[in-house]
Amino acid sequence: MQDKTTKTLLDCLSSSQAYLLSLQKPEGYWWAELESNVTMTAEAILLHKIWGNDKTRSLSKAELYLRSQQREHGGWELYFGDGGDLSTSVEAYMALRLLNVPPEDPALLQAKQFILSRGGITKTRIFTKLHLALIGCYDWRGIPSIPPAIMLLPSVKLELPNLFGSEPLFSGYTLSIYEMSSWARSSTVPLLIVFDRRPVFRVDPQINLDELYSEGVNQAKYELPRNGDWSDIFVTLDGIFKVAQDWKLMPWREEGLKAAEKWILERQEASGDWGGIIPAMLNSMLALKCLDYDVADPVVERGFQALDRFAIETETTYRMQACVSPVWDTALAVRSLIDAGISPNHPALVKAGEWLLSKQILDYGDWAVKNTEGKPGGWAFEFENRFYPDVDDTAVVIMALAAIQTNNEPLKQQAIKRGVDWISTMQCKPGGWAAFDVDNDQDWLNMIPYGDLKAMIDPNTADVTARVLEMLGKLEQTDLQPDLWASLTSERIEKAIAYLIREQEADGSWFGRWGVNYIYGTSGVLSALAFVAGKNYKSSIQRGAQWLIQHQNSDGGWGETCESYKDKSLKGKGQSTASQTAWALIGLLAVGEATEEYAWESIDKGIEFLRNTQKTDGSWKEDYFTGTGFPGHFYIRYHLYYQHFPLTALGRYQVALKQRTELNLPLNLKEYARKELEIES
Repeated sequence: MQDKTTKTLLDCLSSSQAYLLSLQKPEGYWWAELESNVTMTAEAILLHKIWGNDKTRSLSKAELYLRSQQREHGGWELYFGDGGDLSTSVEAYMALRLLNVPPEDPALLQAKQFILSRGGITKTRIFTKLHLALIGCYDWRGIPSIPPAIMLLPSVKLELPNLFGSEPLFSGYTLSIYEMSSWARSSTVPLLIVFDRRPVFRVDPQINLDELYSEGVNQAKYELPRNGDWSDIFVTLDGIFKVAQDWKLMPWREEGLKAAEKWILERQEASGDWGGIIPAMLNSMLALKCLDYDVADPVVERGFQALDRFAIETETTYRMQACVSPVWDTALAVRSLIDAGISPNHPALVKAGEWLLSKQILDYGDWAVKNTEGKPGGWAFEFENRFYPDVDDTAVVIMALAAIQTNNEPLKQQAIKRGVDWISTMQCKPGGWAAFDVDNDQDWLNMIPYGDLKAMIDPNTADVTARVLEMLGKLEQTDLQPDLWASLTSERIEKAIAYLIREQEADGSWFGRWGVNYIYGTSGVLSALAFVAGKNYKSSIQRGAQWLIQHQNSDGGWGETCESYKDKSLKGKGQSTASQTAWALIGLLAVGEATEEYAWESIDKGIEFLRNTQKTDGSWKEDYFTGTGFPGHFYIRYHLYYQHFPLTALGRYQVALKQRTELNLPLNLKEYARKELEIES
């Protein structure tokens, strides 16, 4: 192994560049595994068993995968090192039983002990109970009822005029499925059909999980939990819905079910996907099964083909991803290579740019229900997801395209303009941006029994808002014509900045909705404010930078546990990781560039951490999950995060060294910078 003490910055950059370039696909994109937890695989096994086509897939390999993910305590994890999660463990246990593993198997005996110690099936989440109910291992009485008639509720904007001002006293929308987040909506509409049918499917092998009821299956109470507050009204309403359902008194039931079926069919991509996420895809396939679609029906066949593309099969194992991220991976990889000094007309980047341009979505999607002003022009996360482009991906793609050259520059520029125009119309009332929708913020929806993952809405967040402002700052640094981003008016920008300032916490940090957690959020906002508001909000920027510096680990890196979403005392605390260290460095370097006040000592230690942990092939290794799906409930390990983000940090550090060697730095740092530059030259 190379001696780390002689490894220069140029060594790190060049080896990381080479490694990342080696991962590019022939078509021009980057795409790595999106790792979550074993429930994705467990639920896919269940679906194939229900449809009876399990013998046509290599599901037997999933047994080895599930066994490999069981931890010493007997359970399975939501994320690396979490100590085990009850619902995840129950679903893994169910899947192994469906794969003919007997309950006497030592692994299942150990799992049973773990599950019972955590309260058993009765204490699991709603969606785990749903999957058990499908095969008779839980009673449908304990599953929430949702009236199919909600499909018929229109989304209507209501405003109460203000006689003494221009802003209305009230502005909002009537309740409809479009008040749910895109992921909740695409998963819930098919479940309207499943919940109405309340099926119990015969599968092979036929199993029961009676041994997993801590209180004994005969003593189990199949009821929805109460919170002892106003939200208990939803439990009362659920009881009324169940009586109406049992007595076939549910109003507009058939009309609602037909509307749900039509909605599902209309939103299937030609590739077979629904919403680009496994929950929506699995639930849609369950709905079609409840509606007696044939397994050979083209709609069903395409659905299974899409599921197969989400699966990862090796010689010995089979596992399922929750989603795929080629657009996201490609745009971030391109940005990191540019930051690291790769020429904008490098063939790999030109090819990536052409691929990204081909993925711009020019169709109207669900976002247009509440955004009646905007025209299509965004990008999605996945290969195909025309109904659900998102602001975060779109902003990152625009920054990537703006930094490179393509074979058709006029097309690129107009694609950027269309993307910026779409983003500008997606701004929410508080001033920020959300991921997929406008003003999707009726928080009471998270209190219904069905919403126990607390992910029913998609409100504006600091990290997505910061991405938009960072995009603006990056565009202003290019030679492109300003009319390409003219739709982001000064009024919109000022409103967004004000939103970010309000969102800053007392200690100087910002919450991270889509990455773990305050390190992600703080770095993102600093990168934005430094570019668009560096002079006017210097105090807020410095407080954010100081928070990062205060949470640097003794090894020079940064890390934060997923538990910080539940326990704020853990903000910015955790084992150092390459991706989170890179985020902190990116934020601090942005602050330095904007204010000319670099936290060199902290930055230098962070760079040393990356240098010392880089492998000889130019890559980094990271076991911890640093991506967020649903805070507190679902986390992601992006397998490219710990490659391209460190490269971005190293590249921007190199630029900073070249620009700042004559500053009044401590002598050792000035000599260090000059030595690096001499080596590189």
